[in-house]
Amino acid sequence: MKRKLLHTPEGVRDIYNMECARKLVLQERLHHLLKQYGYHAIETPTFEFFDIFSREIGTTPSKDLYKFFDREGNTLVLRPDMTPSIARCVAKYYGDEEFPVRLSYMGNTFINNDSYQGRLKENTQLGAELVGDNSVTADAEILALVVNALKTAGLKEFQIGVGHVDFYRGLVEAARLQEETEQELIELISNKNFFGVEEFIDSMHLPGELRELFSMLGTLCMTDEMLKRAKELAADFPVILKALQRLEELMQILSCYEVEKYISIEPGMLSAYHYYTGIIFSGYTFGTGEPIVKGGRYDNLLDYFGKPAPSIGFAVVIDQLLAALSRQNIEIPVDHKQILIVYTQEKQAEAIQKAISMRSQEKGVSLAAWKQEKTEEDYQNYAKRMHMQEVLFIS
Repeated sequence: MKRKLLHTPEGVRDIYNMECARKLVLQERLHHLLKQYGYHAIETPTFEFFDIFSREIGTTPSKDLYKFFDREGNTLVLRPDMTPSIARCVAKYYGDEEFPVRLSYMGNTFINNDSYQGRLKENTQLGAELVGDNSVTADAEILALVVNALKTAGLKEFQIGVGHVDFYRGLVEAARLQEETEQELIELISNKNFFGVEEFIDSMHLPGELRELFSMLGTLCMTDEMLKRAKELAADFPVILKALQRLEELMQILSCYEVEKYISIEPGMLSAYHYYTGIIFSGYTFGTGEPIVKGGRYDNLLDYFGKPAPSIGFAVVIDQLLAALSRQNIEIPVDHKQILIVYTQEKQAEAIQKAISMRSQEKGVSLAAWKQEKTEEDYQNYAKRMHMQEVLFIS
């Protein structure tokens, strides 16, 4: 029975020793970067009322939520997603603000994934939200911040795929797809089954322009020539054309930030979050099959909380980023300046005073009373296991 108490539930894990130290350093680096961009820190509760993440808002499905009740019988959930919580806070505390609000956060999210998916059910996310600005300039600022966050973390090779929800929605509207048919297409795109997408397109007998636009859903990196061609084909489809023009303008502004080489236009990108209204994006690198960053524009989400305000944001999945850094052998420098002072009973006062003095010099110090049955070598080995660089004996 006692051994069973040592195990964590499926989908969660302990983070300790040097991995925990690296995680804290990484989070501190990224938080500092967000401050440099003018984003102010905010903390939201780990659990909220169920309605904050309801189906109408378009976040995580109810079956994937951790639900429980308070004393009054209200349904509560562990937050699966930070953005609706931030939206609630902005409506509450910045309801009358007419200028943009920049907020950053760090916290854990909880999603009750199916066990066979092998995903963690608790993840740490660090991100930013820019509220009250519907411009393409705001889109570019967020994407530039994403790129610089990943570079600050130490990554050198990564790619951010950017799409626009209206490219896909415009195609569905123009083709007049029924809901059941659309779900089939969504599944094909989500599974990257682009051969299946081609067969799907063939079966619909679409006009030439629309057919060619549909075929672009499988494009992972749209070139300038492809974008120009897509705009020509979308001349009679204003929703699609406007989305393409937004993406084109976005890439032009990103060149001013000198980050465009990390960005690729992926017109077939979809998101499980239905509150997105404009650009959406996901970032990938070697060593992880899951996105290390994701985000997008959500211009209607704050309406649910009583403050109409266009918004855009992103979240870095710290656990996935750490895994990628480890697999790419990218070190996160951790300050190891830790000292172990081992003292005899007679020298306890002297050892405590020594520790106080050294700590005032910003040194990390641990105290250990010398046990008679232990040798100097025992304490040296102990210090090594605890990642202490020096052992000082006072006897």
